[in-house]
Amino acid sequence: MKVIMKKLLICMFVAAGLSGCHIYKAYQRPEAIMPDSLYRQSEVAADADSVSLASLSWRQLFTDPMLQDLIETGLENNTDLNIARLKVEEAEAMLMTSRLSYLPSVTLSPQGSVSGLAGEKATKTYNLAASAEWEIDVFGKVLNAKRGAKAVLEQSEAYRQAVQTQLVATIANSYYSLLMLDKQLDITRQTAETWRENVHAMEVLKRAGQTTEMAVAQTRASQLSAEASVLSLERQINEMENSLSVLLGMTPQKIERSTLDSQEFPDSLSVGVPLQLLSRRPDVKQSEAELAAAYYATNVARAAFYPSITLSGSAGWTNSAGAAVLNPAQWLLSAVGSIVEPLFNKGQNMANLKVAKAQQEEALLSFRQSLLDAGAEVNNALTQWQTARARIVLDEQQSESLRSALRSSELLMRHSSQNYLEVLTARQTLLQAELNATADRFDEIQGVINLYHALGGGY
Repeated sequence: MKVIMKKLLICMFVAAGLSGCHIYKAYQRPEAIMPDSLYRQSEVAADADSVSLASLSWRQLFTDPMLQDLIETGLENNTDLNIARLKVEEAEAMLMTSRLSYLPSVTLSPQGSVSGLAGEKATKTYNLAASAEWEIDVFGKVLNAKRGAKAVLEQSEAYRQAVQTQLVATIANSYYSLLMLDKQLDITRQTAETWRENVHAMEVLKRAGQTTEMAVAQTRASQLSAEASVLSLERQINEMENSLSVLLGMTPQKIERSTLDSQEFPDSLSVGVPLQLLSRRPDVKQSEAELAAAYYATNVARAAFYPSITLSGSAGWTNSAGAAVLNPAQWLLSAVGSIVEPLFNKGQNMANLKVAKAQQEEALLSFRQSLLDAGAEVNNALTQWQTARARIVLDEQQSESLRSALRSSELLMRHSSQNYLEVLTARQTLLQAELNATADRFDEIQGVINLYHALGGGY
């Protein structure tokens, strides 16, 4: 026993000398992990110190009440999000298990027996004993395991957030896609009606000898093409409603919605400073949590080179101790201290450490790449929004010019020899411009959604 205690004391002194060792340090973000600039300076110079768009809640950004109801339904019923929530619960349970590792392991093992020879009185013995075993975490193995479990929990929570932000963005994109398709369908129906009027006018002109059958056939072909586009848009709307319903955890059904023209968004968007991506974007946080978990796994691999110190003991009431005690029906106590030194598995421990270091380096590279990917997505979304805004200005100018041309054509038809066909042509051109403007308006909204998601907004 004296020898054991002596070894224990020696190990304690060794541990004290190692207290400043790397094995005990908590994870710290690498100083050089953040690139010099994640954003293109020409695009964000004016907004560098402003609050990020991601600081808005999804309710503040998506103000359409019908869309808000759909997002709430999705957050409650979506299968992927519910699975992510369960993974968080699993990680919480694992963290609780690692925390319990600090406590002694206690077992209760009562025993009783009856024995005797034939014709003799039976002998009854019993042993009511409880035993405990406690590993002293001198070399940080249990500490790093607990910290690693906490990092895994943070990783699971970040994954849940990533699923949620993606879900919010997808629901919003699907909803606005329906609004765009609705408006395109309305414009295309008007276009088809205009082509039908065109065909009628061409047939009148043909009977008057002012055009040919080929021109009439070409006009009728354009009418049929417009009617086919109407059918195609109706199919796309049906499919989009079905996809959105499944995303919301519902059977395919009609989606109640408003109109594209009624949607409102901020006139200016800010991406904030690049450092905000570290605190808001879930996939970046998940990647850093993976790096932290790999860091603690490396420390656990280092701790395997040091001995394990275990204290164990038992206490109980017995009548079967024999000559070991004066009164058998007394308390029986025992205490044992043990040291397990890894003498013959050094090679395996070295291999495990090399693997852990390599995995930590992989996690570091993945973390850095996640930052680069996030910066690229922010830049792309911001460019998409800016380009769409510029195109919308041109679309408005074009539509205004075409409306003026249509009014002039109508006046000329009433007061001159200009025929109705030229008026229909002007109307068709205006409708096509409105289709282009609708697509650009949707592209603008999509740019807002993509930027919001790229910055980590949505939870």
